[in-house]
Amino acid sequence: MEKTIVIDGKHVRFKSTGATPLRYKAQFHKDFFVDILKLNSLKKLNTGEDLTAKDIELVDFDVLYNITWVMAKTANSSIPEPLEWLDSFNKFPLMDIVPQVQDLIGSSLQAKKKSNHPVNNRKYQQKRS
Repeated sequence: MEKTIVIDGKHVRFKSTGATPLRYKAQFHKDFFVDILKLNSLKKLNTGEDLTAKDIELVDFDVLYNITWVMAKTANSSIPEPLEWLDSFNKFPLMDIVPQVQDLIGSSLQAKKKSNHPVNNRKYQQKRS
């Protein structure tokens, strides 16, 4: 899944693939999925509710910067390291950017319906035991 948004007058591509969580771990030495789940308090952004000071205290903003960088790096392998990339913007309105790339983040978390593949089939597993 891919999306282009304008940040500080620049068109920036963001992309989420199966490798995005591994790229995140390779760069930041943290688990992508654990860090995303820590952002639960930002769900108010979807509903249009105002964030409270308590909501903001619970958010590790480094995670948001890291996730946006990883998705930009996935879309364009030539972007520089995170700090250098962020320094290339005069403004990086994170709270405006996150809602626009939220569907890309969510695509990494979606689970598909359980298949009838033998590995997922209990009857098959019981017969093999």
